[in-house]
Amino acid sequence: MGSGGGGGVKDVGSKADLDDALRGAAPVIVHFWASWCAASKQMDQVFAHLAADFPHALFFRVEAEEQPEISEAYAVSAVPYFVFCKDGRTIDTLEGADPSSLANKVAKVASDSFAGSASPATSLEMADAPTETMKKLPEENGSSHNESPSSDLSDALRMRLQQLVNSHPVFLFMKGNPEQPKCRFSRTVVNILKDEGVEFGSFNILMDDEVREGMKKFSNWPTFPQLFCKGELVGGCDIAVAMHENGELKDLFREHGVPVISKETKVVDSTKTLSSDATVQERSEELSDSTGLDAALSSRLRVLINSSPVMVFMKGKPDEPKCGFSRKIIEILQQEKVAFGSFDILSDDEVRQGLKIFSNFPSYPQLYMGGELIGGSDIALEMHKSGELKKTLAEKGIISEVTPEDRLKNLITSSPVMLFMKGTPDAPRCGFSSKVVDALKKEGIDFGSFDILSNEEVRQGLKAYSNWPTYPQLYYKGELIGGCDIVLELQNSGELKSTLSE
Repeated sequence: MGSGGGGGVKDVGSKADLDDALRGAAPVIVHFWASWCAASKQMDQVFAHLAADFPHALFFRVEAEEQPEISEAYAVSAVPYFVFCKDGRTIDTLEGADPSSLANKVAKVASDSFAGSASPATSLEMADAPTETMKKLPEENGSSHNESPSSDLSDALRMRLQQLVNSHPVFLFMKGNPEQPKCRFSRTVVNILKDEGVEFGSFNILMDDEVREGMKKFSNWPTFPQLFCKGELVGGCDIAVAMHENGELKDLFREHGVPVISKETKVVDSTKTLSSDATVQERSEELSDSTGLDAALSSRLRVLINSSPVMVFMKGKPDEPKCGFSRKIIEILQQEKVAFGSFDILSDDEVRQGLKIFSNFPSYPQLYMGGELIGGSDIALEMHKSGELKKTLAEKGIISEVTPEDRLKNLITSSPVMLFMKGTPDAPRCGFSSKVVDALKKEGIDFGSFDILSNEEVRQGLKAYSNWPTYPQLYYKGELIGGCDIVLELQNSGELKSTLSE
């Protein structure tokens, strides 16, 4: 593997290759990805654009599960994951699909090394408008929705997908179902459609991998959820949010003659292959005709799945995970303080291969609750961050119901110094939040944060809980310090660091 730049992304063949590149003078940015992760593929396009913009830096890709030695060395537990290196050491990391933060961090590490060159315009545009950039990427790559790469789909699958898309005037391909979304992006779009008061159909793509992968090609859109109106793709979560907030979504529905029913929107779940509400036994019976699994193996898998209210099929054991994704899901369950059973799929290839077919889920780990598939590490992480995982555990009677006040207390005390803000520390969404972040960073104070724009329940609930009407809000050891003005006063008087370390 060459060690020069040149504006391209190179795949890492071994840890030795990466170590060799790190010994060079150029900054190194590494993207850990997985072939099954749609967000990885989405961010890979951004990564390729950045590589072209910063030819003096080295851009590498590592398939996380295929290169466990490298993933372990960099403590990779979820994808997409980015590592930024300079002078042979790691100076920053980024977890998740956040084009704006990625562009900012790449620009910083690359521009710091070559101070004489300005940050390329493309990267600055990405940092300022990641949603628009992501929408334009398929077009820049020589394709569009009208020139869909669906020609390699079978006629039967294309017809099935077309029938699903046209089955309702408004149709949503999502993770989970409207009553129980399995990711916050799907939940956001469901709430938007309910707020718009339109009837819509839905399909749980977690229950049918053929539809999940086929829709990416059919619509030429790499991620979920996907929202359609009268058979035409509207877009994903970001686009739906923007159109809802500026009124364009209501206008679109009106122009296409979509009737507004009421705020109590009727929802139709069109998941035919595997009902998302089905029990494991019902799911296995639905699968048995098409999978050809041996009856004895199906029975064994059912027994294993139901052997504990919470069951994880993973690589390795809870005290010795064999991959970062399995480690991450164990950490999540431990943070939720829930008892769980586990099965090491590396110890039994029959179970390893059979469960993929049985669950219609292609990768590991797999998390089950009450005999129902929840998903893998990415879904578990999203649900954990949003509070949906705890809610699901409570709904299934596995843990006691958590009140909104308990959840707020848990969030406030999740870090000694905790900031509730608009946006994230890397990409603040308002000037006041940005000023507080800058003040904390200048004082060298480690802090946790929560983006109140990502959760309306927390946003409104915390105002009442703290009796403080605005954001940001800064807490220390569970006690409210104040907002932007108070933080800046403490900084100017030299008291901020001492106040947050007493």
